[in-house]
Amino acid sequence: MPPPPRRGKPLELRVQRQILWVGSAAVPLRNVSWVEAFRLKPAWGKAGAYFLLLVVFASLVSAQLDSTDGGGGGGGGGGYAAGVLTLFILVFVCIVLLWSRKPVLVVEMNSGSRVVLTLPTMDELRAIAGQIVYAIDHPEYEFSAVLEQHNTTNNFGSVVNMNGGRGNTGITL
Repeated sequence: MPPPPRRGKPLELRVQRQILWVGSAAVPLRNVSWVEAFRLKPAWGKAGAYFLLLVVFASLVSAQLDSTDGGGGGGGGGGYAAGVLTLFILVFVCIVLLWSRKPVLVVEMNSGSRVVLTLPTMDELRAIAGQIVYAIDHPEYEFSAVLEQHNTTNNFGSVVNMNGGRGNTGITL
């Protein structure tokens, strides 16, 4: 059994004797129900909620700036500040959403649990998906790929998430 990967180290993905190894996690290939590589779409609803929250925050900051200004000696500078702050927040949320479309490879098992891999390019993920599917149909086929860890959602994540299944609370390597 391979040792678990340490943060920042490459992760080995391999098929050996009809077992899919993702780091130290083992998945029998006979339990794989589907494999798909696609670009994960951002959560627009969640982003909209964050945007509204940030607009409320900008309005509160603007009101606070207005009240510390003495109540109106500057000719409406607080409204301008709120507009600039809201525009900045809108641009920030849009940039985060557009950059959040990550290429992912999903391997789902019969139990409903799944392994999600991310890499910088779709071509690499499609090649790995093809090798996994080929290994399902050809029991003698074995392959190995070393994946550099690529962040999916935050600055502390890694390349694999496993969720679902019976009794599986999920792991993040």
